Amino acid sequence: FSLKELHGIFQWLVESIFGSLDGIIVGWNLRCLQGRTNPNEYSVALDFLDPSGPMMKLVYKLQAEEYRYDFPVSYLPGPVKASIQEQVLPECSLYHNKVQFPSSGGLGLNLALNPFEYYMFYFAISLITQKNSPVTHHVSPSNSAYFILVDTYLKCFLPTEGSVLPPPSSNPGGAIPSPTPRSPAVPFSSYGMHHTSLLKRHIAHQPSVNADPASQEIWRSETLLQIFVEMWLHHYSLEMYQKMQSPHVKLEVLHYRLSISSKHHGSPAQSSYQALHAYQESFKPTEEHVLVVRLLVKHLHAFSNSLKPEPLSPSAHSHTASPLEEFKRVVIPRFVQEKLYIFLQHCFGHWPLDASFRAVLEMWLSYLQPWRYAPEKPPQSTESLPRSVSEKWAAFIQENLLMYTKLFVGFLNRALRTDLVSPKNALMVFRVAKVFAQPNLAEMILKGEQLFLEPELVIPHRQHRLFMSPTLGGSFLSSRSPAVTDASFKVKSHVYSLEGQDFQYKQMFGAEVRNLVLKLAQLICQAQQTAKSISDHSAETMASQSFFSWFRFTPSEVNGSYTGNDLDEIGQDSIKKTDEYLEKALEYLCQIFKLSEAQLTQMMMKCGTAQDENGKKQLPDCIASENGLILTPLGRYQIINGLRRFELQYQGDTELQPIRSYENAALVRLLFRLSSVLNERFADQMEVLCSRDDFLGRLCRYHLTNPQLVQKIRYSPVVRGRTSQNWGPRISLRFLASYRTLISLLMIYFLASWFSVGPVGCTFIILIGYFLYAVIMTFFFEGWKPHEH
Repeated sequence: FSLKELHGIFQWLVESIFGSLDGIIVGWNLRCLQGRTNPNEYSVALDFLDPSGPMMKLVYKLQAEEYRYDFPVSYLPGPVKASIQEQVLPECSLYHNKVQFPSSGGLGLNLALNPFEYYMFYFAISLITQKNSPVTHHVSPSNSAYFILVDTYLKCFLPTEGSVLPPPSSNPGGAIPSPTPRSPAVPFSSYGMHHTSLLKRHIAHQPSVNADPASQEIWRSETLLQIFVEMWLHHYSLEMYQKMQSPHVKLEVLHYRLSISSKHHGSPAQSSYQALHAYQESFKPTEEHVLVVRLLVKHLHAFSNSLKPEPLSPSAHSHTASPLEEFKRVVIPRFVQEKLYIFLQHCFGHWPLDASFRAVLEMWLSYLQPWRYAPEKPPQSTESLPRSVSEKWAAFIQENLLMYTKLFVGFLNRALRTDLVSPKNALMVFRVAKVFAQPNLAEMILKGEQLFLEPELVIPHRQHRLFMSPTLGGSFLSSRSPAVTDASFKVKSHVYSLEGQDFQYKQMFGAEVRNLVLKLAQLICQAQQTAKSISDHSAETMASQSFFSWFRFTPSEVNGSYTGNDLDEIGQDSIKKTDEYLEKALEYLCQIFKLSEAQLTQMMMKCGTAQDENGKKQLPDCIASENGLILTPLGRYQIINGLRRFELQYQGDTELQPIRSYENAALVRLLFRLSSVLNERFADQMEVLCSRDDFLGRLCRYHLTNPQLVQKIRYSPVVRGRTSQNWGPRISLRFLASYRTLISLLMIYFLASWFSVGPVGCTFIILIGYFLYAVIMTFFFEGWKPHEH
């Protein structure tokens, strides 16, 4: 094919592979393509899209001819699209000199991209646009062709060893030129330019004619990283995030959500929130999206940590530093930090309170631990002892202080609203506590907070604002930053650049956060007790299985109480894991925040870990009042999360309760009619007998009254007004409809037949035995009857 023909089909080919931007065309569906289910298609796709494969060779061939392809601005992430549509060019150089205004009759703004950029734009955005692909089997995101390609591209264009491989050239000895060469005198200077009009920037930003050959080494690396960050992370605006931190705006948003301000549609406050809702809250990242971002974060840590040690002589450094080494130095603070922080804040605030949050959590923890991806490996002499965090990471912790402190507080607020009896939720608390309990990490975080809280020296306001922006890089290039930028100023610049000048910092080791940790520790104690109760209940249930279990009647069904729980299905092994996770998490929290044994003992007393006399779970937290028990907010939380519950019992007429599984329905109905006839006919006689004060009256009261009903109502949490109902003496024959009673009678008759006792004689013996039993019970236990109190 000629270049002209390849140029004509390039856009169609890219769309056929990655799908259309509107999601109608699925393409090759790389996100669901796995080697286990489709080995042939999987291997062909990876070979074809490999960095040295046919598709990339086509890209480089078209790149040499400087072709341009239009990419609609309407499909860019929300903040970028809104900025360009307002004729303000984003700070990211990826969009510089690329915006094309529509011609007469055009439909909208476009970006004029070179072939490499166009290919990577489609590759990155397919993770977002192709959400509703038809899936007929379970897909593991980490094994998909898309995930493997992301890893391959990162290793190729952001190498941890060596340099970026040069692209294959169709000309012998020729090279693929950089599309936007950069002047060597001011590296990365274009990222810090202020917002100006599109027209002015479009004319002012022209590519340099004399390109530095060394700078062309990383243009593909820089372009790839910018595209990945913009497409995957830049769905939330820093300006809008800072605006949303204002209590006044939060109140406006609350009014908007509750439809209180529905009649003020034209108010500026609501329009500003609608702008937020249009391109910030509407985007909901998937678990696969978060896993891919975590892969990016892990590789960027390895890429940044592969930076060669700086030479002792400054003159030697100026001659030997390559663009790739400079790129490694600033790749995380300049390209990733701000957008990842806003992305994580949104996930922490909007992600559902379920186990799927584990993906977000692990991505956050991966960013917090760059030492895990350092090239040097510690000696494995003492595997049982955790590795101490080296002091050389203090600068990273200080310049990412909010990632450690504010997001930790956000996690605490989430953990306090989750059910920690669930093993998956307990594991997340354990993971966070284990990471922050690494030796020397808490001390370095505390040191960073102390640097931030130091009184600010006399610093000109303009200079403060200049160094505050991470896009300028002044506070991140440690070897070339001005001497005036001390550690305290770097921390302040980091915090104020992300949260704004009016930010009220909440100390991680302050009293307020410490109280949250104590609440979490108390919740952990409650969850441990609940898990133990569930384990004990399961063990009792298994031990009480009898030979007649196939008749499906159990003692718990007699009084109608509900003893089941959704957590019963997790199994003994999961309950054991939950207890282990929570125990270790509590231990780590005590190490981090220096909690004493006395505080732990006090918490154990508060959470009521002592069991009652029956060994059952305690009632939810209540307040006794004249109308009975009233749930407290803690009690409502315990019920909602399944931590505690009331023992539900049938409180009505026992004769009218639903037919049980251990009863014969026909006999229940027949015996109820018989009992009703007897009660109607002999009601007055039974009333007279039960009112007598002699032994015969006590005997009749024992048979014809139901004190158990009064006892149930007495211990019920319902209001006392319902306890005054009196059922009166009556005959109840429903016990004869129970399979247990029937089987017991059959066994007695069967045994009696062995001793030559007929049915009539056996019946007489049973009646005599029961009469003697009733006399003894009446004589000894009449004084304990609750109806006489």
